[in-house]
This record gives sequence, structure tokens and C-alpha cells, in this order.
Amino acid sequence: MALEEYVGAIVMEVDSQEIEVISVSPDVDTGTKPVPTMNRKGRIKGFARGIRKFTLKVTVVIPLAGDPVDWENLEGAKITIFPVTPGGQRVTYQDCGTQTVSDQYTADNEARRDLTMFAADKVTE
Repeated sequence: MALEEYVGAIVMEVDSQEIEVISVSPDVDTGTKPVPTMNRKGRIKGFARGIRKFTLKVTVVIPLAGDPVDWENLEGAKITIFPVTPGGQRVTYQDCGTQTVSDQYTADNEARRDLTMFAADKVTE
């Protein structure tokens, strides 16, 4: 049985500028909702499609010289996530904006900034 290679480290770019990232967690809310109906079996008979929502939870380091991105006022940005090794798929989130920004300081770790962002669309290349 041959070994399979998996996606390892990733690089994140915001408007073609590489960002030092600790973690990225994209979430997709499909918008699909169950439609409860009254029937003899007492169960759902179908569903309705809704609006798809993309949320990104991003943790970045806080550089001493200052952030390369104004996270609090970020609007309409393009965020691309791709694997460091060649051959993997690039995922681009379009028209991104920041919803929340929170800083985190601990005694035994680097300073971090936690961001919650939204995107209007997702493209897999």
C-alpha cells in the first residue's frame, strides 16, 4: 500500500500580500434548512435551500513593527489559502470583511490577534 501525501502547512494571502498566520478555520453554512410539516409519521418531509455563508476564523501574530493589514477596517479583500507544497488546491475567498478583532497576550506565547471574518464567495482553483 502506497503512502498518501496530505496537505501540510498553508500560506495565507490578503490582496496578494503574504500574512503570518497561526491558524485559519473556514466555516461554510450551507443555508439549507429542514421544513417541518404535519404528517402522520411526525418527521421532516423536505428542506429549503437558503443563503450560503462563509466565515473565516483567523489567528495572526502581532508584529512589533505594526500590522501589514488594517484588520479593523478590512473590506472587499481577497483571501487566498494554498498549501506550501506544489500540487494542492488553492481556495480563494472573495469580498472579505472583518467582523470582530480581539488581541490575546499570554506569558508563555507570542501575542496573537483573533479575527472573525466573512466572505461573499468561495472559489476552489
